[in-house]
Amino acid sequence: MHVLTVTTYADAPFMTQQQAALEERGVSFSTVSVAGEVDADTSRGPTDYLRTIPEVVREAGNGYDLIHAHYGLTGPMALAQVRKPVVLSLWGSDVHGPVAPVSRASAPFCDEVVVMSEEMRDLLGRDCTVIPDGVDLEKFRPEPQDRARKRIGWDDSDGYDVLFPYSPAREVKNYPRAERVATVVDNLLEGPVRLRTVSGVDHDAVSDYMNAADAMLLTSHSEGSPNSVKEALACNLPVVAVDVGDVRERLAGVESSHVAANDEELVRGLLDVLERGERSNGREAAREVSINRTAERMLEVYERVAGQVIETEDSRKKRRVQEPSRLD
Repeated sequence: MHVLTVTTYADAPFMTQQQAALEERGVSFSTVSVAGEVDADTSRGPTDYLRTIPEVVREAGNGYDLIHAHYGLTGPMALAQVRKPVVLSLWGSDVHGPVAPVSRASAPFCDEVVVMSEEMRDLLGRDCTVIPDGVDLEKFRPEPQDRARKRIGWDDSDGYDVLFPYSPAREVKNYPRAERVATVVDNLLEGPVRLRTVSGVDHDAVSDYMNAADAMLLTSHSEGSPNSVKEALACNLPVVAVDVGDVRERLAGVESSHVAANDEELVRGLLDVLERGERSNGREAAREVSINRTAERMLEVYERVAGQVIETEDSRKKRRVQEPSRLD
């Protein structure tokens, strides 16, 4: 099966990891990225999206089985070609934020819509498939904390390190709230509490920060299915988070971790985690959203939309189990 990906961010780790897992299952990909350069001070404008449409239409004629549009603003671009079925994956901010009307307008014309959480499905207000982004359990795994701290250069031997795995400049992540909560907890504990922000590092290094920290704090205004929470679970890093996206579902049964409704509960949860000083049992919960499981579910979407079935080793094993023996 050959899939054309249309995306705003061709290097998004969760997307490229999913593609790699699907390639192992017999899917090949080509990618068209929206025109224009994006950085901390520059964002794409309407003309960048408009001038990418002809490229998508031209490329769609090159023998693809389906078009997979990632992020709501790419939906109209994928739909501009009328020959191939379209799968639209929504990432979270395209359902919660200002581009939500574009996502809602495009969704009814797509052959399948994939969202990351039940909350997103409810907000979208239509039938769609819920598939959280998967976590690579080989890349994100528990490691000795001392070794991870040495690897990233955290030399402080006293106090506590709380991970905020985003840039403080990303408004939706609500860094001021995280800073406020960490300051209160710092005043309540004997040792210092350091709020460590991490952004702009290679994705392969993020697991070192997860293993080096004592807890992760998530204070976002909105989320779909935050990858940082699943990555923290895979490393057995305790998580204290607000109730956004699928966080409550992901942290169900995980000790020690907390889902909070307000600042007071965030403070109590972070205080509890740091005082206990224990790793969580999150890795077992992370298996539910491993990249292999989520890739299998996305493959089922592709097969349904394209009207074809890819023969994989797993499918062959299942068939052998289901087929009656010739001796019966």
